[in-house]
Amino acid sequence: MTAGTVRRVGLRCDAGVESGVGHLVRCVALAEELCVRGVEVVFLGEVRGSAWARAQLRERGLPLVPAPREPAELAVLAAGLGLDAVVLDSYLLPEKTGAVLREAGVRVLAIVDGDPLGQEADLYLDQNLGAEHRPFPSSVPSAAVRLAGARYVLLRDSVRRLKRDQQRVPDRAPRRGGAPRVLCFFGGTDSAGVAPAWARALTETGRPFAGTVVSPVPFVAEGPIEVIPPTDRLPELMAGADLVLTAAGSAVWELLHLGVPAALTWVAGNQLIGYEELVGRGAAAGLGPEPGPEAVRVLAGLLGDPAAREEHGRKGRDLVDGRGRERVADALLAPG
Repeated sequence: MTAGTVRRVGLRCDAGVESGVGHLVRCVALAEELCVRGVEVVFLGEVRGSAWARAQLRERGLPLVPAPREPAELAVLAAGLGLDAVVLDSYLLPEKTGAVLREAGVRVLAIVDGDPLGQEADLYLDQNLGAEHRPFPSSVPSAAVRLAGARYVLLRDSVRRLKRDQQRVPDRAPRRGGAPRVLCFFGGTDSAGVAPAWARALTETGRPFAGTVVSPVPFVAEGPIEVIPPTDRLPELMAGADLVLTAAGSAVWELLHLGVPAALTWVAGNQLIGYEELVGRGAAAGLGPEPGPEAVRVLAGLLGDPAAREEHGRKGRDLVDGRGRERVADALLAPG
């Protein structure tokens, strides 16, 4: 590919109630950057059971084409769509997917979280904090480009705008009795179904707070908690919160960019890498994997200590500069 050539890029990812929407969200962020550069983008995969996830594509005019799982069939589809490059962001694709696409003359970018799971690619993106210091398997192609660490975090326009234009960050409304505002969410689908349990943990702290819990499945929460469905206003809700309780998935990088104090758990094995790195640096508070007594104790301490909350936000604020997607797009579209 040469500079100035009209490019077509496919992003192979899935989203749904069981798999969550983190892969799709970070691919949307990259797609936004590619579209700004005049690149034609098409999503390849399925979105199941999440109207919110489908809306992310529809509202941006990003087409979605059902994609086969078999590598050879995917390569045929890529050729039929005239794709110059394909981004692979899935833990469930067959190992040979990248190799078959490359053999067909398609440039491949694999988005990974630590282990590339045997996937062959021209470029590897691991946006996890500290990834640049961790060893990478010697089995990957020797000429492959590795994009590792928080310099390459993919952020959506809605988050980048909030950071750029401080006027868009909502003023915090007066709180009941000065209670901190707490936002609790676990991706666009809460695939592990943990929101109700963590809502109870907040109430069990016995501390005053004003809570908002984002859940695709409605439930009745005790205490000062409002339960709302997945919303496009999530970045604004994050920016206006005094504390965010969430899993160490893709949304964590948005919180770091906005400098919002976070208390983290994890609901999938791949999230443990980011969890340990962030908690170890003091950029977030660690709650462990379950809303048990220790997690309740940590939450109680955070709710009662504004200085402790803000210290976490301060340590995380400078870790993600928001230009990661530009660097990734530069690498993907570079002549080669």
